Amino acid sequence: MAVLDLILIGLAVTLEPIPITGFILVLSSDRGTIKGAAFILGWFLSLVVVIAGTILVTGGKPPKPATAPSTGVLAAKILFGVILIAIAFRQRSRSGRPKKTPTWMTKLDHLSVWVAASLGVLLQPWVLVGAGAAAVSELHVSSIESYALLVLFCLLCTASVLSLELYALFRPESATATLDGLRSWIDSHRDQAIIVLALIIGLWLVGDSLYLIVSQ
Repeated sequence: MAVLDLILIGLAVTLEPIPITGFILVLSSDRGTIKGAAFILGWFLSLVVVIAGTILVTGGKPPKPATAPSTGVLAAKILFGVILIAIAFRQRSRSGRPKKTPTWMTKLDHLSVWVAASLGVLLQPWVLVGAGAAAVSELHVSSIESYALLVLFCLLCTASVLSLELYALFRPESATATLDGLRSWIDSHRDQAIIVLALIIGLWLVGDSLYLIVSQ
């Protein structure tokens, strides 16, 4: 189940609308592709640090079933799931209200490369990343295949911003109009995207973890 958890969580991370919007604004700034690369570096390294820290704590070995550590991991996944469900309902209650552009989004034109890298860390959907770390703790990390899975998870989480970076780099003549259109579409569908992603992952984490606890 941990593999399926990582796939679902990776897809949710890469489709989160707020980081994508922030990244589009970084790309639209002066020397956008350089700052975009810094953003991706900060984003990717933060994922690597979380996963490496998880493996260091667990020793790369999953907890034995029906033990306190195993139940603790499942309880953590339930907690992350409940938080995601709460986020979905909170976003639902706010949908339809006039949206204000966050102050930081209006000050990205002259940001430094270091600030762009920091944004890559700050804009991580950390609840989803925490759920991903809990899933990693359930893996037996000892083979090339297991390490490849973790690399693929990081790449999946990064796929959307990396694709936009490559598009802006290789198609600069059409990138501005395309990115502006994408940002407008995301702005008009942001609430629905957050609600759907948070509900799907939240319900999956809670339901799957409760089933495993009961069946132990």
